Amino acid sequence: MQQLVDLLKERELTVSGCESLTAGLFMSSLGNIPSVSKVFKGGIVTYWNEAKTGVAQVSPQTVDRYGVVSCQCAYEMAHNVRRIFATDIGVSFTGNAGPDVMEGKPAGLVYTCIEIGDQANVYEDLIRERSRNEVRNEIVRLTVERIKELLGVLPAEN
Repeated sequence: MQQLVDLLKERELTVSGCESLTAGLFMSSLGNIPSVSKVFKGGIVTYWNEAKTGVAQVSPQTVDRYGVVSCQCAYEMAHNVRRIFATDIGVSFTGNAGPDVMEGKPAGLVYTCIEIGDQANVYEDLIRERSRNEVRNEIVRLTVERIKELLGVLPAEN
């Protein structure tokens, strides 16, 4: 996380987050880094659907049609949080950390979105046979690596 914060400071980029299944873990991890306030403007934790539609401004039609465990919801969360906080980068996390099936979707199915400028990158990951907290920690780790990839400091995943 330190490397990401240093990179954002070096490039003078700001970030915001909208989290569901990670329950603020990404933003909390950012908050552990000294002087993160130079790059992290804020974020929203939206566990309930009403928080997604009301606070994060995800379209109720998106929730009804695709569900909250969907690439469409992840996109809207990242796009809207970036607009709400006027940041260069918007990051979102939504999915099913388990242990049960949700919206007919398996435990461990996670959608994330990283929006940088006009480019939105949505990812679907299935993290199986892990506890809820292991899923949450792994998706935050993966997303930090993906942000660095998108900023051109790491090679793309195979």
